[in-house]
Amino acid sequence: MTSQHIQRVIDQFEKLSPNSIDALVALYSKDAFFKDPFNEVKGHANIRHIFTHMFTQVNNPHFVIKNTLENGSHACLIWEFIFQLKKSPEINQVIRGCTWMTFNEEALITEHRDYWDAAEELYEKIPVLGGLMRWLKKRARE
Repeated sequence: MTSQHIQRVIDQFEKLSPNSIDALVALYSKDAFFKDPFNEVKGHANIRHIFTHMFTQVNNPHFVIKNTLENGSHACLIWEFIFQLKKSPEINQVIRGCTWMTFNEEALITEHRDYWDAAEELYEKIPVLGGLMRWLKKRARE
């Protein structure tokens, strides 16, 4: 894997829009595996659905790639996902995480695994659920 291939992936993620989802999905092998805290799917149609669904769930979603690590056919992208909740579009929300990717000989993504803490990065930001999550976290530390 070359830095040029990784940069192509970064560029697609950072400029992702409803109109560019197909260009992003084209970077995946046809039978690519995708996993995040909410999804575990395989194949172009399912991966396309995840990114399409993202644009219906939140306002102005976008990724900022903060750093990358590369090792042969693997790469790790450290990112911030910035968006606004539908009920409070004036407030930017940020989820911090990383993606581990494996590439094949054609430089297509065969595995995409997102790692981020759904409790801290998402649930704690939801009004009623957030209070419960913070209380649970406090109790766990006692």
